[in-house]
Parts: sequence; structure tokens; C-alpha cells
Amino acid sequence: MKIINKIKLTLDSTIKEALKIIDNASMQIAIVVDKNDVLIGTVTDGDIRRGLLNGMDLDDTVKEIVFKNPTTAKISDTKEDILKKAISKKLHQIPIVDDLNRVISIKEIDELVRPQTKSNKVLLMVGGLGTRLRPLTENTPKPMLKVGNRPILQTIVEKFAEYGFINITMCVNYKSQIIKDFFGDGSEFGVNIEYILEEERMGTAGALSLLRETPTEPFFVMNGDLLTNVNFENLFDYHVNNNSAATMCVREYDFQVPYGVVNLDNNKILSIEEKPVHKFFVSAGIYMLSPQVIKSIPENEFYDMPTLFEKLISENEKTVSFPLREYWLDIGRMEEFEQANKEYDEFF
Repeated sequence: MKIINKIKLTLDSTIKEALKIIDNASMQIAIVVDKNDVLIGTVTDGDIRRGLLNGMDLDDTVKEIVFKNPTTAKISDTKEDILKKAISKKLHQIPIVDDLNRVISIKEIDELVRPQTKSNKVLLMVGGLGTRLRPLTENTPKPMLKVGNRPILQTIVEKFAEYGFINITMCVNYKSQIIKDFFGDGSEFGVNIEYILEEERMGTAGALSLLRETPTEPFFVMNGDLLTNVNFENLFDYHVNNNSAATMCVREYDFQVPYGVVNLDNNKILSIEEKPVHKFFVSAGIYMLSPQVIKSIPENEFYDMPTLFEKLISENEKTVSFPLREYWLDIGRMEEFEQANKEYDEFF
């Protein structure tokens, strides 16, 4: 986010300012936004050269040279999607925008091909009993059930590593030795893995009170029984750009009432809706938290993530949602486990 803030311009910025930004940031591009950070367009050294050749002056504003139809990627685009767009357009950089077309980051194609490792921690909650998946979980912890011929947890670890997030802590409990024996210190998977043993179930937020050291920068928390193609780097950028204390990935969930719904005023029928569909947003079990939220979590007490968010809201901390439109499946029941195995090759 420091990089994106360094290359922002407004329509009132001068060509001289644009040149300075392009030279100092070594990005070959400047981003033109409005007061709400909504993308207006881009300015490159080529745009500047054409403007100067057409008689413009360095003190003129960039308003006449801004390219207003740049190729962008959405926060819901995977790394592969972004690469395809950039390569097809022969781009070196591509702005990432949210649903409101606000710029949250800019990706350099070289970094996407060779991702840099990040120091941010990833906490994976993998201590659940998986009772709804018995008998499969009688001898195997749920995150170690195989989907696509590999444990669910392995796919999660490899997805984080793909985006450069390699510092992983697993909060373990049920049959934890199976997980430890498989992953070890993580070196075989290109990551660093530590373990925290929940001697008693602490909940998705309560387990954070067991951390040996409080994180000093934003960190991920994710349930260990999910399969998803979410772009973790975009989630991180979104969290930082919104200056959020806690960010929750949310998924739209549609529920259709199987009957005609009658709307009444006392005994008077006002209208009838035939099998209406109600839309809700539900937690996707993936979170990005800033270090200060740790102080809001009680020690040695069961504490789940919804309770933490409610407390943060009551404390006037900023909490935001990250809409998740990529592939996502919570493997909690047998039918979802079977669905995951059918879909794995298509999405992973």
C-alpha cells in the first residue's frame, strides 16, 4: 500500500508531478484517482511524451493525457486470472480495484510470476473434531481428509505459499500428531510451520490468546476445513487499504422459501410472494486481523470469531467485509466432502 500511495495522482496534478512519480517509484506508471480513490485512469511515460509532442507544457495538468480505459483486475481475480489479463495486453503492471472501482493495489507481473515472500503470519484453525464427518474422522482429523488425493490442509498451505505467505501457525487439538507428522516444520512444502496445542477448545478467536508472540503486522486467520481460490494477496491489500482492524470474508447465501409467503396487516392480506428468495451474507471462515485486536480477546476462555467482531464493533474499531466470489466450499458434512472431491480437479 505504501507503493500505491506513492504513485497516486488527481486530475489537478501536473505533468511534472506525474514525471516525478514515474521516475521515483520506478513503476513506469501513475494512477489517477478521485477524492474517494476511485480509479479515473493511468498515466505512463508514453502518455507524457505524446502530450509534450502535442504542445503541452510540464505545468499543465494530466487531465488531457490520462488514459481513461486502463485494463484492471478485480479483488476476486486469482493470480492466474491477473496474469492472463496482463500477458494478453502486454502489460508490466495492472491496477487491482474493488467492487466500487477503488484502487487497492497495483501488481507487477514479474512479482506474480516470482512471488516475493511476506512476513505476515497465517493462523490455521485445525483442531476441530469433525463429528459430522464420522466415520471418516474417527482416525483422521478433518483437515487431513483427502480431497483431490491430498489432504485439505495441504491445499490450504500450498495456496498461501503461492502468494508468498509462508509463516504458518497451526492451532491443533484433535489427533494433532497426525498433522505434525505430515507437515513437520513445513520445509518440504516451502513454508515455515509452528504449532500451538489447544489443550481445551478455545474457539476461532480464543486460540489467538495462546500465541507465543503478538503479531506486529496484519495476519490471517482461517478455518482448516475450507477449500477456496481466494486471492490472499488482494485480501491483504484490501484490509490495509481500508485501515481495518478486522476484515471478514463473506459469501452470499441464497435461501428460497418453499412456499408462497403471505404478507399480512393484522388479518388483511397485503400481498403474496410465491417462493421468494432471500439473500444473506455469511462468514466464509477467512479473516484478516490487525495486531491491536489481540487485546480484545480474553485469555483462557472459549471465544469465537463472531463474538470478537461484535466486541470490536462495540469498541468502535473499524471492521469491514471482503466479498468472496471465488470458489469456496466449507467441508462440514458428507455431501460437501463428496462435492469437493468431484470439483477439485476443475478448480485446483
